[in-house]
Amino acid sequence: MTVDVILPCLDEEAALGWVLGRMPAGYRPLVVDNGSTDRSAEIARDLGAHVVHEPRRGFGAACHTGLLASTADVVCFMDADASLDPRQLPAVVAPVTGGHADLVLGARRPRTAGVWPWHARIGNAVLARTLRRRTGAPLHDLGPMRAAGRARLLDLGLTDRRFGYPCEMVLRAAAAGWKITEAEVDYLPRAGRSKVTGTVRGTLQAVSDMRRVMAELG
Repeated sequence: MTVDVILPCLDEEAALGWVLGRMPAGYRPLVVDNGSTDRSAEIARDLGAHVVHEPRRGFGAACHTGLLASTADVVCFMDADASLDPRQLPAVVAPVTGGHADLVLGARRPRTAGVWPWHARIGNAVLARTLRRRTGAPLHDLGPMRAAGRARLLDLGLTDRRFGYPCEMVLRAAAAGWKITEAEVDYLPRAGRSKVTGTVRGTLQAVSDMRRVMAELG
């Protein structure tokens, strides 16, 4: 079975070699260039990844363009910054392919000190607690590594194109009666500085987008 791995990408040339080089057999990388000004797209293409371009800036825009471009029955999402190890994708996919879950999120566990700044960790914990209360799903992290069936994801009709996309996915999946669970994955030092968790401003923007989605979906 082939699994498509959607990798939203904005200026990640320093990380792509490591990420793509650790992709498991049967996992097909699909890099979504979200307006990079470095050689990310060229490097990804040279390393054998399928590259699509999404000029509209936004995490959700890149993720959804990748979803539309994918063709496998099962798809994964993960960051392209080397903070997550592709070799752990099978553990996230297994509950989906085994019929035990419809959506699986990778619950990040930091492996070195300082890899998860306090502001990002607090914001994530608050959002995860809110989602547990609203959906009943046993989630402790809104992690970017996740797996689900492609056709069913498209049927959810996700509309957010910013940082609210991961939150909307969980809310709409829960409303549709999906079984949602999580699997532990390592959280590693990323290559370069994060656009989101690396700054208080980036974290606040992500939290704001997710809260907006929660309010819109009631």
